[in-house]
Amino acid sequence: MIWCILIVGILLPQSLAHPGFFTSIGQMTDLIHTEKDLVTSLKDYIKAEEDKLEQIKKWAEKLDRLTSTATKDPEGFVGHPVNAFKLMKRLNTEWSELENLVLKDMSDGFISNLTIQRQYFPNDEDQVGAAKALLRLQDTYNLDTDTISKGNLPGVKHKSFLTVEDCFELGKVAYTEADYYHTELWMEQALRQLDEGEISTIDKVSVLDYLSYAVYQQGDLDKALLLTKKLLELDPEHQRANGNLKYFEYIMAKEKDVNKSASDDQSDQKTTLKKKGAAVDYLPERQKYEMLCRGEGIKMTPRRQKKLFCRYHDGNRNPKFILAPAKQEDEWDKPRIIRFHDIISDAEIEIVKDLAKPRLSRATVHDPETGKLTTAQYRVSKSAWLSGYENPVVSRINMRIQDLTGLDVSTAEELQVANYGVGGQYEPHFDFARKDEPDAFKELGTGNRIATWLFYMSDVSAGGATVFPEVGASVWPKKGTAVFWYNLFASGEGDYSTRHAACPVLVGNKWVSNKWLHERGQEFRRPCTLSELE
Repeated sequence: MIWCILIVGILLPQSLAHPGFFTSIGQMTDLIHTEKDLVTSLKDYIKAEEDKLEQIKKWAEKLDRLTSTATKDPEGFVGHPVNAFKLMKRLNTEWSELENLVLKDMSDGFISNLTIQRQYFPNDEDQVGAAKALLRLQDTYNLDTDTISKGNLPGVKHKSFLTVEDCFELGKVAYTEADYYHTELWMEQALRQLDEGEISTIDKVSVLDYLSYAVYQQGDLDKALLLTKKLLELDPEHQRANGNLKYFEYIMAKEKDVNKSASDDQSDQKTTLKKKGAAVDYLPERQKYEMLCRGEGIKMTPRRQKKLFCRYHDGNRNPKFILAPAKQEDEWDKPRIIRFHDIISDAEIEIVKDLAKPRLSRATVHDPETGKLTTAQYRVSKSAWLSGYENPVVSRINMRIQDLTGLDVSTAEELQVANYGVGGQYEPHFDFARKDEPDAFKELGTGNRIATWLFYMSDVSAGGATVFPEVGASVWPKKGTAVFWYNLFASGEGDYSTRHAACPVLVGNKWVSNKWLHERGQEFRRPCTLSELE
């Protein structure tokens, strides 16, 4: 039948398994040095080739002069015994040497270096992951394709542009994920840059091929037909476009017939197309979460703001903080979120980062069904765990948390250090285990996560806030500070208002470290109350 003519098969290379450079900006910086080393090696190869060509050129010029003279009087030239000897020598020996020089491969060093370095290269997974990150940033921060393509992002130090090939690649990644909304946006951007005269290896036919089908998949049949006709004007023999054209015309004719008929049976036969726009989201609070990430959250009333204070905190007369109390600021009232300023030094931060870097691996989450750790698309970062006995600085940091919170850290989890990648994020989640996850921390034997302490170990140029969608709070990264909140009420019940997220990093490099404190050991430090929600 006629609708079988539609041809839609456009394939991309399959990804290979890989640790994932795109999930950590810190590890991606190593790639910069790798590429610099390769460029140096490439320049050495170019120099070697230039030296080789210079030798050949000098040889050619010398022989050009010699043969020009010899051909004017061949007999007289070879009549000279020295010329005769040198002619024999040149043709028997020197031309062979020249042949060896021409055949000599100067690329051995470069190819060898490239082969060694290739094992550390990103692969398809990294490229696709970085592409998806750009799409995620586009949605979260309401960025249009032209803004991203021109590199007009807030806080950028090194402006960069996307070529037609780059835009086309982003569109293809979206297409492979059946994300036709973003396919349309980026194919239109590629087409726009081609129309503006940008020179590219990608032609309009290829772009229109993807674009027309993406538009069709979103239900805009008129536009899909128009784009297909435009494609056929450029390439009348395009097999897929010719098939699609017939199919689209058939569908439109069928819809006209249905619209003319008042029969319910005929109405039931009407072809339904997908609604145009972004795909249905699995995250119910997506809109609120993204608004908070953009700084468009709920504004606290003046009456509530008056109850927020800054103070010096001595850790309940802790000797370490009596003479040098910690600077404490209320960030939010319910749940109570407290920020400690200047609570970790730059030197301590560097030591923690240096300890963590060699161990960074893809961050995991608790699978509620299995109770085991697994990677997830909604958490894009790399993390490492540091024990107090490994380094005095880590031990000192742990004790500082205990002194300031009054909670026992001996039952806490190790210090987790995280570095976020391209568009790095951790979508809304709870730190504590809910009632439907009774075995989440069973192996630890220390009860539920009673509280969270989060160090910010870097400033972030744009994005990267910690947001609480349930209450509308946004906490922005500031190097050297830490935030603290209780995940459980004193009764042991979970505080669902602490559901929080790490917003995607738009520009910059985000380093954090956190300590999850558990219930065991806090019985007398934070006694239970009779009220469930206190």
